[in-house]
Amino acid sequence: MSDLGKRTRLNRIFSHPSGRIFTVAVDHWIGYLYDPIPAGLRHMTDTVAKVIEGQPDAITMCKGAVVRYFAPHAGKVPLIVQTVAVRTDGQAFFPHATVPEVLGLGADAIAVAVFIHTPETNQQMKLLADTVRVAERYGLPVVAHIYPIRNKTISHQPDDVYFAMRTGMELGVDLVKIPYTGDVASFRDIVVGCPVPAVAAGGPRCDTLDQAKAMLADVVRSGAAGATVGRNVWEQPDIVGAILTLKAVVHGG
Repeated sequence: MSDLGKRTRLNRIFSHPSGRIFTVAVDHWIGYLYDPIPAGLRHMTDTVAKVIEGQPDAITMCKGAVVRYFAPHAGKVPLIVQTVAVRTDGQAFFPHATVPEVLGLGADAIAVAVFIHTPETNQQMKLLADTVRVAERYGLPVVAHIYPIRNKTISHQPDDVYFAMRTGMELGVDLVKIPYTGDVASFRDIVVGCPVPAVAAGGPRCDTLDQAKAMLADVVRSGAAGATVGRNVWEQPDIVGAILTLKAVVHGG
């Protein structure tokens, strides 16, 4: 029965005929430092409402934000709950939600953030492996947000990104989110060899929406399963318009 539950939840996320997904992440505050705080993270009631209005294929949020901001929108967009706060400088890594808690929130998937090439990599990979093992019993898909780190920053080098993808896949996740390498050919080599859907992380922030469109067009050309975008949506003055524009790129509109 767990296989049926997982397939049902994944089908809700991958519901578009293109077979790709465009999802929006609003899980950034807990594991990041901002100066100044972006308006999109400061005014979460408005931001979440606008994200839902744009109808992405899923929204990713942390547990507390789901409890406080998602209730008016429950069931309107598939929900992915991010369960780990982690910082690239190694100053934070802690899980803050369990598989049963995520199921209790009605989520369609559980996300685990993992940084590799750090002193904490083994601890983080163990948490991901343990989450996969528990979630499998309940038919809850696991999404790995997995990033290679070099000099305390996210690396976009192809070999590092490939290693990140391979790590998540080997640990049994159902969907892996990895940094975009910056060019179609190198990213294609990574995602084509991945037996589970691989999506590009949509950061860092582009200067313009046209730049974000161009980046996602390249991601689609690589053969990736789509993209998860944060800052390039909720730092735009028109959040709904940004979602509609970028979603059309990912789905071939």
